[in-house]
Amino acid sequence: MALLYYFNRSWKFFSSIKLTVVLLLSLAVTSIIGTVIPQNKNYIIYFREYGEFLYGIFNLFDIFDMYHSWWFQLLLLLLAINIVVCSIDRFPATWKIVAKKSMFDVSRFRRLSSKEEVTVNRSPAQLIEIYKPFIAKVFGYCRVEQTDEGVCVFGEKGGWSRLGVYTVHLSVVFLLFGGLIGSIFGFEGFVNIPEGEKTEYIRIKNAEKRYRLDFEIRCDDFNVSFYDSGSPSEYRSTLTLIEQGKPVLKKDIIVNDPLRYKGINIFQSSYGMLPPEDVALTFKNRETGMEYNKNVTVGREFDAPENIGKFIINDYRKSGKFMGHDIGETFTGILTRNTGSPVEIILPLRFPSFDRMRNADFVVSITDYKSRYYTGLQITKDPGVLVVYTGFVIMIAGCFITFFLSHQRVCIDIIANGPASRVVVSGISNKNRLGMQQKVKQISKNLARLALTA
Repeated sequence: MALLYYFNRSWKFFSSIKLTVVLLLSLAVTSIIGTVIPQNKNYIIYFREYGEFLYGIFNLFDIFDMYHSWWFQLLLLLLAINIVVCSIDRFPATWKIVAKKSMFDVSRFRRLSSKEEVTVNRSPAQLIEIYKPFIAKVFGYCRVEQTDEGVCVFGEKGGWSRLGVYTVHLSVVFLLFGGLIGSIFGFEGFVNIPEGEKTEYIRIKNAEKRYRLDFEIRCDDFNVSFYDSGSPSEYRSTLTLIEQGKPVLKKDIIVNDPLRYKGINIFQSSYGMLPPEDVALTFKNRETGMEYNKNVTVGREFDAPENIGKFIINDYRKSGKFMGHDIGETFTGILTRNTGSPVEIILPLRFPSFDRMRNADFVVSITDYKSRYYTGLQITKDPGVLVVYTGFVIMIAGCFITFFLSHQRVCIDIIANGPASRVVVSGISNKNRLGMQQKVKQISKNLARLALTA
């Protein structure tokens, strides 16, 4: 008994329209908060913006990642349960109308103010034979009943359209559960992959953790093109997915044209330049004018020409500095002579003759290097997206049923009037009553024409 009591109390609580209003208002307010407070930014930005006290409170309630917070998910779950319980609670009354044809009450139709009446020179029995097939064709369901004044032909269709509101309810439940599934089991992460390299790990957004994919992503190539202004016009990554050591999919991706595999979406998000690995160097003997060209690897020591010692390119900077001035892209090398201390050599690309200032016997310069990029990828997975799409399809169908279809009933009341018959046509509809009046007029005209031509 106690269990039944608590069940009834819970059922009454969740079947309340007031609860629906409260939950919708709560979601509206929290959505406003999620719009006013930018989501998923760096925690340092929030700390500076709101201070230590407010940051602590907001962080406690996951305000900075509100749509993945436990309490927002709880609101969605409560709203879904509320909609399901409300629908179940009110469904039996509607189903009685849908499953069972309406009880025919001719007096209800006779009380209607909007009716069409015509006198036909045929007997009621003859008119029944004419009208019944027509009403059955137009409405799908037809019934003939005797009345105190004659006979009635009753037609009905569209009773199932009353289920349109429940179809909309079902679509909302699909949308809510799809969002919950994506929020709980989905993820969004990022990874930077240099050209020619691969990885199976990504960094989850706003979380100090890595996520291991079921496959490896290899960046085979990266290309970027620029406008005349210098801003990038397009950047493209050639990616290969490797599973169990074997390539399974290869595709070029650009912005808004992702690669999709096993429910995971790989988007082109960003790119960047990596320090070059290989450079072309020139050593020029100041005395003889002899030049030596060497292709070397950054970070790997090699023998300089004419046995002057060991040389290594040990650093690269996008914007090098010399005496407080920006000298652009700059390599730095270390020359270790056979005798004497190591010497640092600055090699800016913009000034090939920069090393002449050392007044050494050899002048070193960079003649070329191969640009090397990394591709920035955004990796997302949302297992609830199919559920959400299903919800949208169901909602479109439900809205069409709810707003464009109706439960229509028509009554042709045939009353004997000597050798002729008086025919009164009336109809009712649960929606679009003005349209039903026009339909009654059209049916009346069709019945009058049938009586003359049959």
